Amino acid sequence: MSLKTRITDDMKNAMKAKDAQRLGALRLLLAAVKQREVDERTELTDTDVIAVIDKMLKQRRDSIAQYQAAGRQDLADQERFEVGVLSAYMPEQADDSAIAAEIDAAIQATGAKGPADMGKVMGAVKAKLAGRADMARVSAQVKARLTA
Repeated sequence: MSLKTRITDDMKNAMKAKDAQRLGALRLLLAAVKQREVDERTELTDTDVIAVIDKMLKQRRDSIAQYQAAGRQDLADQERFEVGVLSAYMPEQADDSAIAAEIDAAIQATGAKGPADMGKVMGAVKAKLAGRADMARVSAQVKARLTA
């Protein structure tokens, strides 16, 4: 079963259960997926859907920080709920040792010697860890390895 089909089925179940909050989050997700399909005039693969979810998660996390700074705990809680719903569709997150192994493999494969080769390494690592790791964290680790 494709990820998009699973999300649609979960949305139908939320409708039947009258879970308005979950239903709203799933509708937002499906709307974002369909918008990208219309924009690109293609059917999204599971990898593409994960990229959409990842982008939405980043937006939600930024919103949480802004809402908390503004003292709007009610809106921050809504965003946290949506993060929980969206996170359920992401693949299992890679642990630090798996990330380090991917970075080492990418450095060897690209022949990177210093910080100037960071783009090559990140390109290789991003293909392997997309959706499974926070790329900002990965980028910091790659930078640390290449400068050492």
